[in-house]
Amino acid sequence: MLAIKNLHSSIGGSEILKGVNLDVLEGKVHALMGQNGSGKSTLAQTIMGHPSFEVTAGDIELNGTSILDMEPTERARAGIFLSFQYPSEVGGVNIASYLRLIYNKSHDAHLSPVKFREILKEKMEILRMKEDFLSRYLNDGFSGGEKKRMEMLQMLVLEPKLVILDEVDSGLDIDAVKIVSAAVQHLHEATRASILIITHYSRILKYIEPDFVHIMKDGLIAKTGGAELANELEEKGYAHIA
Repeated sequence: MLAIKNLHSSIGGSEILKGVNLDVLEGKVHALMGQNGSGKSTLAQTIMGHPSFEVTAGDIELNGTSILDMEPTERARAGIFLSFQYPSEVGGVNIASYLRLIYNKSHDAHLSPVKFREILKEKMEILRMKEDFLSRYLNDGFSGGEKKRMEMLQMLVLEPKLVILDEVDSGLDIDAVKIVSAAVQHLHEATRASILIITHYSRILKYIEPDFVHIMKDGLIAKTGGAELANELEEKGYAHIA
């Protein structure tokens, strides 16, 4: 699915990623863990093509094709979805209209508002969202938890092939973590999407069990293992990772 090869990425002339090698396999759940400043979010933003990050060496391939020359919009159309830690507020953009627009674009469809509401109802039930939510503006005045649910609703609408969740559990209480996890699990089971969960802590991994856990340190993948590696981190912390 996604092959990251000897990836070096810099911002403002400062190198953050220093030769990352990582394969995200089709239909598998990967967890990327590490301390603050280890390069996790930089990796996510570089995969998505954020213009502030310059790739100075290496490659990122999606299904065998390099995506380095693709704009972020093109990468999204190719099936990559990135949930943001801090989604922007967009006043004046109606949520229902916005979601119908991105659904029609991503599915090459022309659904009417009525038909789209039928599709949206099931997805909102997974996230325990009330219908009046749709009359609001995109993230305008939303709490942190509401913004995370909005990100997950967009994910369910788009049905991407590769989902990158950048600390989606940050700032959420345990009930919200369960709801977010249920949405991710639903998408994974329904479409066999590949999932890359970026997180500091193992609590979300209790609800979305990873096939692989990768530890990032100083801009490199320092260690890879199974789900048990997250439990090891819970017990010993990051200090023992070489």
